[in-house]
Amino acid sequence: MQSTRKIIHVDMDAFYASVEQHDNPELRGKPVCVGGGKYGVVAAASYEARKYGIRSAMPGRLALEKCPHLIVVKPRFQRYKEISQQIRNIFYEYTDLVEPLSLDEAYLDVTENKKQMESANEIAREIRKRIFEETGLTASAGISVNKFLAKVASDYHKPNGQKTIHPTQIPQFMEELPIEKFYGIGKVTANKMHELHIFTGKDLKQKTLEQLTTLFGKSGIYYYNVVRGIHHSEVKPHRIQKSVAVEETYWENLLDEESVFRQLLAISEDLEGRLNRKEIKGKSLTLKIRYKDFSVFTRSKTQDIYYENAQDFFETAQKLWELRPFDKPVRLLGLSLSNLNTGETKQVSVQLRIPFEDFY
Repeated sequence: MQSTRKIIHVDMDAFYASVEQHDNPELRGKPVCVGGGKYGVVAAASYEARKYGIRSAMPGRLALEKCPHLIVVKPRFQRYKEISQQIRNIFYEYTDLVEPLSLDEAYLDVTENKKQMESANEIAREIRKRIFEETGLTASAGISVNKFLAKVASDYHKPNGQKTIHPTQIPQFMEELPIEKFYGIGKVTANKMHELHIFTGKDLKQKTLEQLTTLFGKSGIYYYNVVRGIHHSEVKPHRIQKSVAVEETYWENLLDEESVFRQLLAISEDLEGRLNRKEIKGKSLTLKIRYKDFSVFTRSKTQDIYYENAQDFFETAQKLWELRPFDKPVRLLGLSLSNLNTGETKQVSVQLRIPFEDFY
């Protein structure tokens, strides 16, 4: 079992929607979504909106059906970036080992920290307090020995809470964890596991490495390790991202071009949201199609200037769609952007060994 690092995952609570409610007091306590409307995709939903089953990446039309009095607000990404930078500046007061995942979440390695605080739990509590005092927004945090466990823990007491998974608690915690809560296991994989009578970490732990790799390929190795609390990925403060992708697998195959284009538009808007959250642009767009018979077609278009927005993605995706070699029912659609503006920077990684008596 790993016992060498103290990792915090900080996740802002309904970040975009919370910023809008903070900046406009009239929106507080009301169901709000950022992005969406009749033809768009929800980028973020307030907790009041989530009570109606509204989630990010949901088609705006469906969100309005679920909550007719939903307040739809246009995204203000420049404002979100401004506040995100304030929050990152707080992180850097404690450690230089900060790995941002997007504008609203990041990993921090505080094994050794600038304030020489022994308790990672106390550091997380202090950071959350600072964020609230300086931005008026709340954050949740997870604390444990690796990134996987910290990520899972941060979701436990949302909003405005934190959870620590101490090294001694890892085996029991992982065995009791529902398979849907595993970071990296989506709906399709979770359903496949349910068919195999895998519902909790304990069920997953019964499978051998050979069985899991047979069932899930290379991902089987990941599942085998994380259910045992093993996750070696270090906090990478200068992580170089090579591509950003959005894929959707459909329970009912898409049979006509109109359905495909409707889905490609939704995927394009989702991709734009992810790129804005990560402050990334790219010059190469790839369309991926997986058919009912599991054959795959991909085609890319590279241009000299950066793709700007969802409309660019959608129009290019339509042209790439026209290049497909045959018509068959579509099971999966995906768009990915590469040739990014992330640049080449030196990665910094540190692994330190200290006792965990003061983890709390």
